[in-house]
Amino acid sequence: MLIIAGALLLIDAAVTLAWQEPLTAVIGKVQQSNINRQFLSFTTTPLSPLDTRALVNVRSEKKRISYLARREERQVPIGDAMGRIVMSKIGASFDIVQGTDAASLEKGPGHYAETSLPGLGQTVAIAGHRTTYLAPFRHIDALKPGDQIDVKMPYANFTYTVQYHKIVLPTALWVIKNVGYDRLVLSACNPLYSAAQRIIVFAKMTHFQPLGAARAKA
Repeated sequence: MLIIAGALLLIDAAVTLAWQEPLTAVIGKVQQSNINRQFLSFTTTPLSPLDTRALVNVRSEKKRISYLARREERQVPIGDAMGRIVMSKIGASFDIVQGTDAASLEKGPGHYAETSLPGLGQTVAIAGHRTTYLAPFRHIDALKPGDQIDVKMPYANFTYTVQYHKIVLPTALWVIKNVGYDRLVLSACNPLYSAAQRIIVFAKMTHFQPLGAARAKA
């Protein structure tokens, strides 16, 4: 029994080193399956009559996106899915949940609620685990300048182009401050298996495609 237990511990360690911690991966899979996804589409969470009337005379797609982004900010509760992040370079695609508390990050990458939503011309910050709970940000260190990150919201798809990444202390709150343009900030613990630092990926929004109610009416 001791030999078997030792072998299992070695296997667990090997899997953790090669990919992610297997026990929390199972928990993360369960948690992801239980995410409330109703805010991912205006089909499941339709616009109110008030919102519909407010958009009638708004012709600018940017302004329509801004209106809908502010609506999402008011409505999406902590722990619910609010969008999806796709990093094709590292083969990662995960629902984004609102909030960066421990329970929310068990479900997937979490949006810092104190930062903006995409489309408001400000900084959007998202945190994720690298070795536990499906390790969504395991390989963000492989993102290089020029690589693209897509953030899909109910009202628009946003493409961000990586600028650079930086290693900082956990107390470096300046990384999520607004810088005067649409910026995406990804944050994760660094190095692997340690919370001593944070690896931060900075990206700038370079393209957007309005969806649904955000499209200008002819």
